[in-house]
Amino acid sequence: MAAYIVRRLISVLLVLVAVSMLVFAISAILPANVAYLILGPFAPPDQVHALEIRLGLNDPIWEQYWRWASRFVTGDLGQSTLMNRPIAPLLEEAVGRSLVLAVSAFVLIAVIGVGLGVVAAVRRGRPLDHGVSILTYLGVAVPEFFWAIVVIMLFSGWLEWLPSSGYEPFSAGPWIWFKHLIAPTITLVFAHLAHVSRLTRSSMIEVMQSPYIIAARAKGLPERTIILHHALRNALLPTITVLALDFGRLMGGIVVIETVFGYPGLGRLIIFSIQNRDLPTLQAAILVVAAMYALANLVADLLYTRFNPRIRYGRSIS
Repeated sequence: MAAYIVRRLISVLLVLVAVSMLVFAISAILPANVAYLILGPFAPPDQVHALEIRLGLNDPIWEQYWRWASRFVTGDLGQSTLMNRPIAPLLEEAVGRSLVLAVSAFVLIAVIGVGLGVVAAVRRGRPLDHGVSILTYLGVAVPEFFWAIVVIMLFSGWLEWLPSSGYEPFSAGPWIWFKHLIAPTITLVFAHLAHVSRLTRSSMIEVMQSPYIIAARAKGLPERTIILHHALRNALLPTITVLALDFGRLMGGIVVIETVFGYPGLGRLIIFSIQNRDLPTLQAAILVVAAMYALANLVADLLYTRFNPRIRYGRSIS
Protein backbone atom coordinates (compact mmCIF):
# COMPACT_ATOMS: atom_id res chain seq x y z
CA MET A 1 0.00 0.00 0.00
CA ALA A 2 2.84 2.39 0.86
CA ALA A 3 4.53 1.66 -2.45
CA TYR A 4 1.30 2.34 -4.29
CA ILE A 5 0.86 5.68 -2.53
CA VAL A 6 4.41 6.69 -3.47
CA ARG A 7 3.82 5.73 -7.12
CA ARG A 8 0.54 7.63 -7.21
CA LEU A 9 2.15 10.73 -5.67
CA ILE A 10 4.87 10.58 -8.30
CA SER A 11 2.23 10.32 -11.02
CA VAL A 12 0.40 13.32 -9.54
CA LEU A 13 3.64 15.27 -9.60
CA LEU A 14 4.29 14.30 -13.24
CA VAL A 15 0.76 15.36 -14.20
CA LEU A 16 1.26 18.75 -12.56
CA VAL A 17 4.60 19.21 -14.34
CA ALA A 18 2.97 18.39 -17.68
CA VAL A 19 0.06 20.75 -16.97
CA SER A 20 2.46 23.53 -15.96
CA MET A 21 4.40 23.13 -19.22
CA LEU A 22 1.20 23.21 -21.25
CA VAL A 23 -0.19 26.23 -19.40
CA PHE A 24 3.07 28.16 -19.71
CA ALA A 25 3.41 27.32 -23.41
CA ILE A 26 -0.15 28.43 -24.17
CA SER A 27 0.31 31.61 -22.15
CA ALA A 28 3.51 32.39 -24.04
CA ILE A 29 1.77 32.38 -27.43
CA LEU A 30 -1.23 34.44 -26.33
CA PRO A 31 -1.45 37.95 -27.84
CA ALA A 32 -0.71 39.64 -24.53
CA ASN A 33 2.54 41.42 -23.73
CA VAL A 34 3.20 41.43 -20.00
CA ALA A 35 5.25 44.60 -20.27
CA TYR A 36 2.35 46.49 -21.87
CA LEU A 37 -0.01 45.07 -19.24
CA ILE A 38 2.20 46.48 -16.49
CA LEU A 39 3.06 49.85 -18.07
CA GLY A 40 -0.18 50.40 -19.93
CA PRO A 41 -1.11 50.25 -23.62
CA PHE A 42 0.36 53.70 -24.38
CA ALA A 43 3.76 53.18 -22.76
CA PRO A 44 6.81 54.33 -24.80
CA PRO A 45 8.49 51.50 -26.72
CA ASP A 46 11.86 52.09 -25.03
CA GLN A 47 10.32 51.65 -21.58
CA VAL A 48 8.52 48.52 -22.74
CA HIS A 49 11.75 47.10 -24.16
CA ALA A 50 13.65 47.86 -20.95
CA LEU A 51 10.99 46.15 -18.84
CA GLU A 52 11.02 43.11 -21.15
CA ILE A 53 14.77 42.79 -20.61
CA ARG A 54 14.41 43.20 -16.84
CA LEU A 55 11.65 40.57 -16.67
CA GLY A 56 13.52 38.21 -19.00
CA LEU A 57 10.71 38.13 -21.56
CA ASN A 58 13.22 37.98 -24.40
CA ASP A 59 14.92 34.87 -23.02
CA PRO A 60 14.28 31.43 -24.57
CA ILE A 61 10.95 29.92 -23.61
CA TRP A 62 12.53 27.01 -21.74
CA GLU A 63 14.59 29.40 -19.64
CA GLN A 64 11.51 31.47 -18.80
CA TYR A 65 9.64 28.31 -17.82
CA TRP A 66 12.44 27.08 -15.60
CA ARG A 67 12.66 30.42 -13.83
CA TRP A 68 8.86 30.54 -13.34
CA ALA A 69 8.59 26.89 -12.20
CA SER A 70 11.49 27.27 -9.76
CA ARG A 71 9.79 30.19 -8.07
CA PHE A 72 6.47 28.34 -8.07
CA VAL A 73 7.95 25.33 -6.27
CA THR A 74 9.28 27.58 -3.50
CA GLY A 75 5.83 29.12 -3.01
CA ASP A 76 6.48 32.33 -4.92
CA LEU A 77 3.52 32.47 -7.33
CA GLY A 78 4.55 35.83 -8.71
CA GLN A 79 2.82 39.18 -8.92
CA SER A 80 -0.54 39.97 -10.46
CA THR A 81 0.04 42.24 -13.42
CA LEU A 82 -3.40 43.80 -13.10
CA MET A 83 -3.87 44.19 -9.34
CA ASN A 84 -0.16 44.70 -8.56
CA ARG A 85 -0.25 42.41 -5.53
CA PRO A 86 1.21 38.99 -4.75
CA ILE A 87 -0.77 36.12 -6.26
CA ALA A 88 -0.39 33.72 -3.31
CA PRO A 89 -2.66 35.55 -0.82
CA LEU A 90 -5.08 36.45 -3.63
CA LEU A 91 -5.33 32.80 -4.66
CA GLU A 92 -5.56 31.66 -1.05
CA GLU A 93 -8.63 33.84 -0.48
CA ALA A 94 -10.33 32.64 -3.68
CA VAL A 95 -9.57 28.96 -3.04
CA GLY A 96 -10.80 29.25 0.55
CA ARG A 97 -14.15 30.69 -0.54
CA SER A 98 -14.58 28.14 -3.32
CA LEU A 99 -13.58 25.34 -0.96
CA VAL A 100 -16.33 26.29 1.49
CA LEU A 101 -18.89 26.33 -1.33
CA ALA A 102 -17.59 23.11 -2.91
CA VAL A 103 -17.43 21.15 0.35
CA SER A 104 -20.96 22.24 1.31
CA ALA A 105 -22.31 21.15 -2.06
CA PHE A 106 -20.19 17.98 -2.10
CA VAL A 107 -21.51 16.73 1.25
CA LEU A 108 -25.10 17.27 0.17
CA ILE A 109 -24.46 15.68 -3.25
CA ALA A 110 -22.90 12.60 -1.64
CA VAL A 111 -25.59 12.12 1.00
CA ILE A 112 -28.63 12.95 -1.13
CA GLY A 113 -27.28 11.36 -4.32
CA VAL A 114 -26.39 8.04 -2.70
CA GLY A 115 -29.66 8.04 -0.76
CA LEU A 116 -31.76 8.67 -3.88
CA GLY A 117 -29.81 6.02 -5.78
CA VAL A 118 -30.39 3.40 -3.11
CA VAL A 119 -34.09 4.23 -2.82
CA ALA A 120 -34.53 4.12 -6.60
CA ALA A 121 -32.75 0.75 -6.81
CA VAL A 122 -34.80 -0.78 -4.00
CA ARG A 123 -38.02 0.59 -5.53
CA ARG A 124 -36.97 -0.30 -9.08
CA GLY A 125 -39.75 0.15 -11.63
CA ARG A 126 -42.10 1.79 -9.13
CA PRO A 127 -43.37 5.39 -9.14
CA LEU A 128 -40.69 6.50 -6.68
CA ASP A 129 -37.97 5.18 -8.99
CA HIS A 130 -39.49 7.03 -11.96
CA GLY A 131 -39.81 10.22 -9.92
CA VAL A 132 -36.14 10.12 -8.91
CA SER A 133 -35.15 9.47 -12.53
CA ILE A 134 -37.13 12.45 -13.82
CA LEU A 135 -35.72 14.71 -11.11
CA THR A 136 -32.12 13.73 -11.79
CA TYR A 137 -32.50 13.88 -15.56
CA LEU A 138 -33.73 17.46 -15.22
CA GLY A 139 -30.56 18.29 -13.33
CA VAL A 140 -28.43 16.98 -16.19
CA ALA A 141 -30.48 18.25 -19.12
CA VAL A 142 -30.94 21.84 -17.97
CA PRO A 143 -27.86 24.13 -17.83
CA GLU A 144 -26.53 25.31 -14.49
CA PHE A 145 -27.17 28.97 -15.21
CA PHE A 146 -30.88 28.24 -15.71
CA TRP A 147 -31.17 26.64 -12.28
CA ALA A 148 -29.23 29.56 -10.84
CA ILE A 149 -31.79 31.97 -12.30
CA VAL A 150 -34.66 29.81 -10.99
CA VAL A 151 -33.13 29.78 -7.49
CA ILE A 152 -32.67 33.55 -7.56
CA MET A 153 -36.22 34.17 -8.78
CA LEU A 154 -37.73 31.75 -6.24
CA PHE A 155 -35.75 32.36 -3.05
CA SER A 156 -34.64 35.96 -3.65
CA GLY A 157 -37.37 37.47 -5.79
CA TRP A 158 -40.56 35.72 -4.75
CA LEU A 159 -39.94 34.43 -1.22
CA GLU A 160 -37.29 37.05 -0.40
CA TRP A 161 -35.51 34.61 1.89
CA LEU A 162 -32.00 34.79 0.44
CA PRO A 163 -29.73 37.44 -1.12
CA SER A 164 -29.57 37.21 -4.89
CA SER A 165 -25.78 37.61 -5.12
CA GLY A 166 -22.66 38.66 -3.30
CA TYR A 167 -20.54 37.33 -0.50
CA GLU A 168 -20.08 38.24 3.15
CA PRO A 169 -17.20 37.03 5.32
CA PHE A 170 -17.83 35.02 8.46
CA SER A 171 -16.84 38.06 10.52
CA ALA A 172 -20.00 39.81 9.30
CA GLY A 173 -22.06 37.25 11.22
CA PRO A 174 -22.55 33.48 10.88
CA TRP A 175 -26.13 33.78 9.63
CA ILE A 176 -25.33 36.49 7.05
CA TRP A 177 -22.36 34.43 5.84
CA PHE A 178 -24.48 31.29 5.66
CA LYS A 179 -27.34 32.99 3.78
CA HIS A 180 -24.97 33.94 0.94
CA LEU A 181 -23.94 30.27 0.60
CA ILE A 182 -27.38 28.69 0.43
CA ALA A 183 -28.45 29.76 -3.08
CA PRO A 184 -25.24 28.78 -4.95
CA THR A 185 -25.03 25.55 -2.95
CA ILE A 186 -28.60 24.55 -3.87
CA THR A 187 -27.83 25.21 -7.53
CA LEU A 188 -24.64 23.14 -7.48
CA VAL A 189 -26.33 20.25 -5.70
CA PHE A 190 -29.18 20.02 -8.18
CA ALA A 191 -26.84 20.36 -11.17
CA HIS A 192 -24.50 17.54 -10.02
CA LEU A 193 -26.92 15.24 -8.24
CA ALA A 194 -27.79 13.10 -11.24
CA HIS A 195 -24.30 11.65 -11.76
CA VAL A 196 -24.14 10.22 -8.26
CA SER A 197 -27.75 9.03 -7.94
CA ARG A 198 -27.93 7.36 -11.36
CA LEU A 199 -24.60 5.56 -10.93
CA THR A 200 -25.51 4.45 -7.40
CA ARG A 201 -28.84 3.14 -8.68
CA SER A 202 -27.30 1.10 -11.49
CA SER A 203 -24.55 -0.24 -9.24
CA MET A 204 -27.05 -1.20 -6.54
CA ILE A 205 -29.27 -3.02 -9.05
CA GLU A 206 -26.27 -4.99 -10.33
CA VAL A 207 -25.02 -5.85 -6.83
CA MET A 208 -28.50 -6.83 -5.59
CA GLN A 209 -28.54 -9.56 -8.24
CA SER A 210 -25.19 -11.01 -7.09
CA PRO A 211 -25.01 -14.54 -5.68
CA TYR A 212 -23.84 -13.43 -2.24
CA ILE A 213 -26.89 -11.15 -1.89
CA ILE A 214 -29.14 -14.07 -2.82
CA ALA A 215 -27.30 -16.21 -0.27
CA ALA A 216 -27.73 -13.52 2.41
CA ARG A 217 -31.46 -13.46 1.76
CA ALA A 218 -31.59 -17.25 1.93
CA LYS A 219 -29.98 -17.07 5.39
CA GLY A 220 -32.85 -14.87 6.53
CA LEU A 221 -30.86 -11.67 7.09
CA PRO A 222 -32.99 -8.52 7.41
CA GLU A 223 -33.42 -6.58 4.17
CA ARG A 224 -32.06 -3.43 5.80
CA THR A 225 -28.86 -5.26 6.76
CA ILE A 226 -28.49 -6.72 3.28
CA ILE A 227 -28.90 -3.33 1.60
CA LEU A 228 -26.77 -1.17 3.90
CA HIS A 229 -24.05 -3.57 5.03
CA HIS A 230 -23.63 -5.89 2.04
CA ALA A 231 -24.94 -4.34 -1.18
CA LEU A 232 -24.20 -0.65 -0.62
CA ARG A 233 -20.60 -1.27 0.42
CA ASN A 234 -19.71 -2.78 -2.96
CA ALA A 235 -22.05 -0.59 -4.98
CA LEU A 236 -20.25 2.53 -3.74
CA LEU A 237 -16.99 1.67 -5.48
CA PRO A 238 -17.81 3.30 -8.85
CA THR A 239 -19.68 6.09 -7.04
CA ILE A 240 -16.51 7.04 -5.17
CA THR A 241 -14.76 7.77 -8.47
CA VAL A 242 -17.62 9.96 -9.65
CA LEU A 243 -17.69 11.80 -6.33
CA ALA A 244 -13.96 12.47 -6.55
CA LEU A 245 -14.29 13.83 -10.08
CA ASP A 246 -17.30 15.89 -9.02
CA PHE A 247 -15.27 17.48 -6.24
CA GLY A 248 -12.61 18.45 -8.76
CA ARG A 249 -15.32 19.85 -11.01
CA LEU A 250 -16.85 21.74 -8.11
CA MET A 251 -13.53 23.43 -7.36
CA GLY A 252 -12.61 24.29 -10.92
CA GLY A 253 -15.87 24.20 -12.81
CA ILE A 254 -18.12 26.49 -10.80
CA VAL A 255 -17.29 29.46 -12.99
CA VAL A 256 -20.89 29.92 -14.10
CA ILE A 257 -22.33 29.65 -10.59
CA GLU A 258 -19.80 32.05 -9.09
CA THR A 259 -20.38 34.51 -11.92
CA VAL A 260 -24.17 34.42 -11.68
CA PHE A 261 -24.19 34.77 -7.90
CA GLY A 262 -21.28 37.23 -7.78
CA TYR A 263 -19.35 34.85 -5.55
CA PRO A 264 -15.62 35.78 -5.39
CA GLY A 265 -14.14 32.30 -5.63
CA LEU A 266 -11.56 30.49 -7.75
CA GLY A 267 -13.78 30.16 -10.81
CA ARG A 268 -14.57 33.86 -10.90
CA LEU A 269 -10.89 34.67 -10.42
CA ILE A 270 -10.04 32.58 -13.49
CA ILE A 271 -12.62 34.43 -15.59
CA PHE A 272 -11.37 37.76 -14.27
CA SER A 273 -7.78 36.83 -15.18
CA ILE A 274 -8.79 35.76 -18.70
CA GLN A 275 -10.82 38.90 -19.35
CA ASN A 276 -8.00 41.18 -18.16
CA ARG A 277 -5.13 39.06 -19.51
CA ASP A 278 -3.57 38.64 -16.09
CA LEU A 279 -1.40 35.73 -17.19
CA PRO A 280 0.54 35.06 -13.95
CA THR A 281 -2.69 34.81 -11.94
CA LEU A 282 -4.30 32.64 -14.62
CA GLN A 283 -1.33 30.25 -14.68
CA ALA A 284 -1.34 29.83 -10.91
CA ALA A 285 -5.12 29.34 -10.74
CA ILE A 286 -5.14 26.66 -13.44
CA LEU A 287 -2.35 24.76 -11.69
CA VAL A 288 -4.38 24.81 -8.47
CA VAL A 289 -7.38 23.37 -10.32
CA ALA A 290 -5.20 20.64 -11.85
CA ALA A 291 -3.82 19.80 -8.40
CA MET A 292 -7.38 19.53 -7.04
CA TYR A 293 -8.34 17.05 -9.76
CA ALA A 294 -5.20 14.94 -9.30
CA LEU A 295 -5.48 14.80 -5.51
CA ALA A 296 -9.21 14.03 -5.68
CA ASN A 297 -8.47 11.00 -7.88
CA LEU A 298 -5.73 9.89 -5.48
CA VAL A 299 -8.15 10.06 -2.53
CA ALA A 300 -10.72 8.07 -4.52
CA ASP A 301 -8.20 5.31 -5.21
CA LEU A 302 -7.22 5.14 -1.56
CA LEU A 303 -10.85 4.95 -0.46
CA TYR A 304 -11.28 1.85 -2.63
CA THR A 305 -9.39 -0.18 -0.04
CA ARG A 306 -11.73 1.06 2.67
CA PHE A 307 -14.84 -0.22 0.91
CA ASN A 308 -13.32 -3.30 -0.71
CA PRO A 309 -10.64 -5.07 1.39
CA ARG A 310 -9.96 -7.49 -1.48
CA ILE A 311 -8.15 -4.74 -3.35
CA ARG A 312 -4.43 -4.78 -2.61
CA TYR A 313 -2.48 -2.18 -4.53
CA GLY A 314 1.07 -2.96 -5.45
CA ARG A 315 0.63 -6.74 -5.11
CA SER A 316 0.25 -9.26 -7.86
CA ILE A 317 -2.79 -11.50 -7.69
CA SER A 318 -2.07 -15.12 -8.58
